[in-house]
Amino acid sequence: MDPEMAKKIKETVLDVLKNSDMESTTEFQVRKLASEKLGEDLSVPERKKLVRSVVQTYLEEQQAKAEADEKVTEADEPEEEVEEEEESEDDKKKKKGPKEYDDEGDLIVCRLSDKRRVTLTEFKGKSLVSIREYYKKDGKELPSSKGISLTSEQWSTFSKNVPGIEQAIKKMEARFN
Repeated sequence: MDPEMAKKIKETVLDVLKNSDMESTTEFQVRKLASEKLGEDLSVPERKKLVRSVVQTYLEEQQAKAEADEKVTEADEPEEEVEEEEESEDDKKKKKGPKEYDDEGDLIVCRLSDKRRVTLTEFKGKSLVSIREYYKKDGKELPSSKGISLTSEQWSTFSKNVPGIEQAIKKMEARFN
C-alpha cells in the first residue's frame, strides 16, 4: 500500500473514531464507515491490519488520557488511597501483557502449540473465536482448513460446558490408569 493511501486511511479512521460513541462502536463499524467515506475496500488484510492498528493506538491514547485525568482527580484524595489504586493499575497491566496480532490483523489469544492457536477474528461482521492449525508459506503464517470457528453464542455454550468435559476426561483417564 502506498504511503499516501495509508495516510488517507489513517486520517479517515481517526475522524470516524473522534465522531463515534466509543462505548458501542466496533472496529468493524469504524472500518465500514471509513471505507464508505474513502470509497475504498478496507477489508483487504493489509488495510484491515492498518485500521486495527490505528484503532488500537487511538484507544490506548484515550485510555492514557483518562488515566492522566484520573490521577489529577486522585491528587485531591489522601495519599494512601492513591498508592492502593496505583498498585491495582500495575497489576492490571501485568495481567494484560502485550497484545499479539497475526498477519491478517486478527488478535492471537493464545498459542496452543507451534502450529495451533486461538484467535479472535471478524467475518462478515461477526466476531469469531477460531481454534485453528497454521502453516508457513513465503514467510507468513496462514490459517489452514484444519480447525473450527465459533460464534460468540457457540463459544459461550462451549465454555459453559468445559467443566463437564474436564470431568469426562478425568473419568476416561482413570479407566486407562
